[in-house]
Amino acid sequence: MKKLFIAVLVTLIGLAFTAPSFAVEHDFGGYWRVRMYTQKNFDGTSDESGGEQDDVAKADTRTRLFYTATINDNLKFVNAFEMDADWGSSTSYGDIGADAVAIEVKNTYADFNLGALNAKVGTQQTVIHRGFVFDDAASGVILASNGVTAKYLKFEENGDNAGDDITAYSLSYTADLDTVKLTPVFTYIDDDNSDSVWFAGLDVDANLGGTSLWGTFVYNGGEDGSDDIKAWLVAAGGTFKLTDMFNIHGQAFYITGDDDAADGDDEEFSVIGIPSRTGATYYWSEIMGKGIFDMGACASNNSPGTSPTNITAANLGVTVVPMEKLSLSADLWYARLNEEVAPGLDEDLGFEIDLKATYELVDGLNLDVVGAYLFAGDSTTNDVANDDDPWEVGTRLSLSF
Repeated sequence: MKKLFIAVLVTLIGLAFTAPSFAVEHDFGGYWRVRMYTQKNFDGTSDESGGEQDDVAKADTRTRLFYTATINDNLKFVNAFEMDADWGSSTSYGDIGADAVAIEVKNTYADFNLGALNAKVGTQQTVIHRGFVFDDAASGVILASNGVTAKYLKFEENGDNAGDDITAYSLSYTADLDTVKLTPVFTYIDDDNSDSVWFAGLDVDANLGGTSLWGTFVYNGGEDGSDDIKAWLVAAGGTFKLTDMFNIHGQAFYITGDDDAADGDDEEFSVIGIPSRTGATYYWSEIMGKGIFDMGACASNNSPGTSPTNITAANLGVTVVPMEKLSLSADLWYARLNEEVAPGLDEDLGFEIDLKATYELVDGLNLDVVGAYLFAGDSTTNDVANDDDPWEVGTRLSLSF
């Protein structure tokens, strides 16, 4: 009897430890890419002017692994890990031996429901105003219920920037009007160094059958030292699907710059974050706006890249699907600075042509081939007559699961 009791007890203890795992759903996913690309003359110099220090010809790999533990209908544990390597680099796993420590934590947070309230607590990706203001991973708390979203994000804590603490608070509401969604957003940045920055804006999204339209309008206020911030942006775009095989798309944005550094007013649109990382991530053109090869020479000379400010840019493009698994796109961009970055230097950044072909080699595995050329304006070349135009070519092989 005693042996039977012990056997039953051991069995019950084992079930007690293992039973929760029966209810947990383990979801694994990921993203992988290999890019090979060349970028030339991005820094505003060329062979003739003795430059080319920022020219790039390289290959790199990025792997992202996602793991989600769904514990029950109201609780998830979410993680994302990233591994990056430049081929041949001794600072990552790209060199001989491939045994470097190169694992980064991108996300780790709890996602749970308390009645109608959803809470996400931990390090997670979040977007404010399509990336014009913020699109990055950050540690904090995001609460959402019935269209209202409140965000508490910690950017810096005690010491990374001369002892400052930097915290962001954001509140938004999405009104779903069937074909149109309106999302007013207010974001406040609390900085211990006495600066205060805030953003008040509206995102508009419309889906009208074969036409999708969007718009973003943001006023940027606050104080930067002794200056009053008085900046703003307006952006809009759309895609017009004419047939299943052809669409026309375009966008434009105007973002203010500071016209006089000594007048006490700062009209240059600011982005939120810390000095080493702005947090704003808005990709637009391939050369001036970084595009899909963003880790090389990055944006061309004097372009603000993915943290756009002090710029006017406009785009018109087409996408054609001539056959199954193949799509072709062509885009024309024009951009200029709104205020000069150096006395007497023209604000013109230039006209850019982007060409892209995407083909699905096998189910789930895509190949992108990209070519881009910037007919550089004086601001890109620093008004040096013999400087060459920036250009890039490259490929990307990618999969997700």
